[in-house]
Amino acid sequence: MYLSRFLSLHALWVTVSSVMQHYPSVWGHYDVCKTQIYTEEGKVWDYMACQPEARDMIKYVKVTLDPPDITCGDPPETFCAMGNPYMCNNECDANTQELAHPPELMFDLEGRHPSTFWQSTTWKDYPKPLHVNITLSWNKTIELTDNIVITFESGRPDQMILEKSLDYGRTWQPYQYYATDCLDAFHMDPKSVRDLSQHTVLEIICTEEYSTGYMTNSKIIHFEIKDRFAFFAGPRLHNMASLYGQLDTTKKLRDFFTITDLRIRLLRPATGEIYVDEQHLARYFYAISDIRVFGRCKCNLHATGCKEENKRLLCECEHNTTGPDCGKCKKNYQGRPWSPGSYLPIPKGTANICIPSISSIGNPPKFDRIWPNISSLEVSKPNQANVCDNELLHCQNGGTCINNVRCQCPPAYTGILCEKLKCERDPGGCSQNSGQGAISHRPLLLLTALLGATGLRIC
Repeated sequence: MYLSRFLSLHALWVTVSSVMQHYPSVWGHYDVCKTQIYTEEGKVWDYMACQPEARDMIKYVKVTLDPPDITCGDPPETFCAMGNPYMCNNECDANTQELAHPPELMFDLEGRHPSTFWQSTTWKDYPKPLHVNITLSWNKTIELTDNIVITFESGRPDQMILEKSLDYGRTWQPYQYYATDCLDAFHMDPKSVRDLSQHTVLEIICTEEYSTGYMTNSKIIHFEIKDRFAFFAGPRLHNMASLYGQLDTTKKLRDFFTITDLRIRLLRPATGEIYVDEQHLARYFYAISDIRVFGRCKCNLHATGCKEENKRLLCECEHNTTGPDCGKCKKNYQGRPWSPGSYLPIPKGTANICIPSISSIGNPPKFDRIWPNISSLEVSKPNQANVCDNELLHCQNGGTCINNVRCQCPPAYTGILCEKLKCERDPGGCSQNSGQGAISHRPLLLLTALLGATGLRIC
């Protein structure tokens, strides 16, 4: 009977210890920046890499069209029906709500009938090209987490380029080319994402899969993010540890899925034939009913929150970091160079928190000295670096935080945070009889409580 109770107690102790050490970290989600754990020295903060949840980023987008007057309806004009390109009695009129097709209709809620959509002017100036640039800007660095999906209300364009920017629209790089004939349009052999591999995942391809003219069941164009993830995480993305490892160690791969802006370059509308019917140019235009972009704010693994402030997304930075992307250390926390968090080791990663400057914990500010690394704090674990700060951790081993700038230690302890025994500096070290050994009673108290719960007694 005592053996079974002991085994039950052991299992309960293991469970409690596991919860205390790892709660609330969830594998692979990185949704917690810090949590309190119990050690022999009492409660301390355990820091970990963290990131915001993925969300629909279209809610925060600003759209710009070039040329600015490319939207139909000013002046009013007629165009041909989508299903029947020779039925040309539909009207676009910017001054009539029921007949207007402004850009914001690319981002409204879908599911209504008839569907809402943005529409360009018709190709009335043929053979002059009908070119349209649709730029989506966030004024924030975004990490893409799902496919980019564009739904056309008209036929999908014969030629299109999807581009990205990493510097707020100053420079652009192609993401993918789309054409009915890649060789003719862009001098590229046609490929699909299925033709790629881990080694070629960053290759910019031209695909013919999404350029099929007038087909009622073929309105959608994809840029396949998840298929590229699958080269590392497996077909169902079950092995996210592998993907996170690659993103952590391969900057080009991480940058590939990172944007500040997207640009949709529409170069030739759907014609459905080899030639353009010059007698019915009202057949040719662009119309988009929906755009979907899912991702998360890039916070360099230093935040779980991202808020909108003054029409701009900002990371809610932790780990003593600051800035729109948590890209620098806060004032008085520049004890070592800023560094992004790391996904590794799985599952909690490495926080790489910013630590206090020497001048912020008591030394004269005029020296403006900084610690080059965490070892200057005499703390062995950088993710558990203790700070004399009510927001973070108090001084250890009964020390008192004086004006948030230094720890006043008990007689037996020393160090910036009272984390070292004075006797450790003696030639003989710390003996059991020295009276300076630090024994935490928290585990014993918890064990006593557990024993009581199982009916056992400590004699």
